[in-house]
Amino acid sequence: MARKKEPEKKKPAFKHEAYIEGSGSVVDQQISDVLKSNYMPYAMSVIISRALPEIDGFKPSHRKLLYMMYKRGLLSPDKERSKSANVVGETMKLNPHGDQAIYETLVRLTRGNEALLHPFIDSKGNFGKQYSSRMHFAAPRYTEVKLEKICGELFRDIDKETVDFVPNYDNTMQEPTLLPATFPTVLVNSNTGIAVSMASNVCPFNLEEVCETTIALMKDPEHDILSTLKGPDFPGGGYMLYDEAELNKIYETGRGSIKVRSKYSYDKSANCLEITQIPYTTTIEAIIDKIVELVKAGKIREISYIRDETDLDGLKIAIDLKRGTDPDKLMQKLYRLTPLQDSYPCNFNILIAGTPKVMGVREILTEWTAFREECVQRRTYHDLQKKKEKLHLLEALSKILLDIDKAIKIIRETENEADVVPNLMIGFGIDEIQAEFVAEIKLRNINKQYILRRIEEVDQLRKDIAEMEEILRDKRKIRKIIIGELKDVIANYAQPRRTLFYYKNDEEEAVAEDDTPDYPVHLFVSSSGYFKKITPQSLRMSSEQKLKEGDYIMQSFESNNRTELIFFSDKAQAYKSKASAFADTKASVMGDYIPAQLSFDDGEGLSTMVPTTDYSGYMLFFFENGKCAKVPMKAYETKTNRKKLQKAYSEKSPLTAALFISDDCDILLRTSGGHALVFNTGMILPKTTRDSQGVQVINLRKNNTLTSAELVSPEDSAGLDKYRAKSVPAAGKPAKELGDSNQLTL
Repeated sequence: MARKKEPEKKKPAFKHEAYIEGSGSVVDQQISDVLKSNYMPYAMSVIISRALPEIDGFKPSHRKLLYMMYKRGLLSPDKERSKSANVVGETMKLNPHGDQAIYETLVRLTRGNEALLHPFIDSKGNFGKQYSSRMHFAAPRYTEVKLEKICGELFRDIDKETVDFVPNYDNTMQEPTLLPATFPTVLVNSNTGIAVSMASNVCPFNLEEVCETTIALMKDPEHDILSTLKGPDFPGGGYMLYDEAELNKIYETGRGSIKVRSKYSYDKSANCLEITQIPYTTTIEAIIDKIVELVKAGKIREISYIRDETDLDGLKIAIDLKRGTDPDKLMQKLYRLTPLQDSYPCNFNILIAGTPKVMGVREILTEWTAFREECVQRRTYHDLQKKKEKLHLLEALSKILLDIDKAIKIIRETENEADVVPNLMIGFGIDEIQAEFVAEIKLRNINKQYILRRIEEVDQLRKDIAEMEEILRDKRKIRKIIIGELKDVIANYAQPRRTLFYYKNDEEEAVAEDDTPDYPVHLFVSSSGYFKKITPQSLRMSSEQKLKEGDYIMQSFESNNRTELIFFSDKAQAYKSKASAFADTKASVMGDYIPAQLSFDDGEGLSTMVPTTDYSGYMLFFFENGKCAKVPMKAYETKTNRKKLQKAYSEKSPLTAALFISDDCDILLRTSGGHALVFNTGMILPKTTRDSQGVQVINLRKNNTLTSAELVSPEDSAGLDKYRAKSVPAAGKPAKELGDSNQLTL
């Protein structure tokens, strides 16, 4: 029987390509399984090991960087600054995510960058500025750094097992999981992080206020936090809107928003505003760009020039004013329209034992106190063991003091070195550790004076051991130690508050006065939907209107720049705007295309425009079926700044005309049958609903429609009596069309 030929294996396409069993095959997997196996580890890594701060106030990248600087001895006052490149290189032993990422982390922690209320790194060189997006920091080979003195509070007793250590990524050295900070750094310096499906945004508080609040909460858990922690304190200063209800919400829930505004002064001699402090959440460039945009759009007319005068002395934005401008009123306007007043969103999301948790200030300080208690307890236990070990050794010296000659004789007469320790143990009744200690004493120190001097410490050691054991038994003593450390931090590092307060009662409670420039304008609307706003001076210079071919001016008004405009579309919608929202133009330009400018729906066109200042008067909507709806203009007034109103009029029948009237007057109607009718609008009662179908003002013959509706002037009204209706037709009762429209010359 012939042997069955086995299928030939696929050969590698390239010389060095290896054949892998099953390669190229498609495997069906549930998407949920793939997410669990691939995405979940990434998400957890970002949340736990990268983006969110922990109770010591640091993200892993911050902690690794500062610890490596500490290990290099850069906390010592005698140590010179080191090149930033060296620090970055050392940090890569713990944080292998790239030198650029490490250096950017270092930059934010420096004094030169001005991002932190209490910087951790003393810097020399250009580190950019937190308040500027265009002031870039220099390369790490040009800058130098060392740790600030305050970092001594971060690393105090870190070598006394106060925190856990774990191996680094390649298992070549140990690194701390937390830093045993002696004050709540988590609330003193700002921290922002974006993880997967969550984020953190912790605002900074004044160090002295945070420490005092922590002390008060340790003494009384029900302490009123607002009485000691006045509010956030930002590195850039500025003024914070003092909203007690919002602050209490942030303190209790960890979420809320804080409004901060810039600090300014007015130089009367130069007629110039000088901005010297801005909100922490914005930059110089963002403020200048926004002001320039508003000036170009014509929304701000009081500014002649703006420039950035930031230098080595600090931040400064100079704004030159036009003659006659009130600087305070202009600043109120700039606060509303630009980032000169901005909000800081608070989201106190912090990792507690590897679990993200949004907490209020009370809970954060409670967690930090528990963490610090553990640090002090571990430090005390470490010191206790060291002192016990030392006491144990000194007790052996006390026994030797009784007979030094005997100790010397035992050592001298022992033939083998290995027998020295056992013989001392037997001779003096001491254990192996004590005997080893005695055997290692130098010959020159085996004298009564040396031994007496050493054993003088025994009484003090026993006293210290008793105190430490008492501390470990009594939690109140641990808290007393923490309070003492916090008071030392206040004495050594407290600084005046930078962010001051302004209060609501100092502000106008009413709606801000409309400071839009008011001047006369002419408004024009063409039949194809183009709009022009032209000043009288410009119109006198060029009265010839530029229009598209076949287009014509449909409406024209004399008004002012503060007028509100309502644009009615042919799809029963109304779009609201203001004359000030359009730039002044000339008659020689086409103008703004309203459907594009106001974002009309696809296929939607403009029917008419109505200017108004007080929403008085009525809108009349005439439909092809002979009906008319009289709607008060108040129906289109809104309390909110809505730009689009649906159901502006009825869609039951096609719209023939939309007219605005300030008071009742005569209206001339024309039909497709060549007839006309004049009636007074006083015959129609106004409807409160915008999309009312209205009332029948003219009954039409079969297949006839209403084709036009026109306002009749008082001069022409007397000559139209034969066309005048005595009343509005009753519903369901036919009425003849009056007159022959072909005889009219209006």
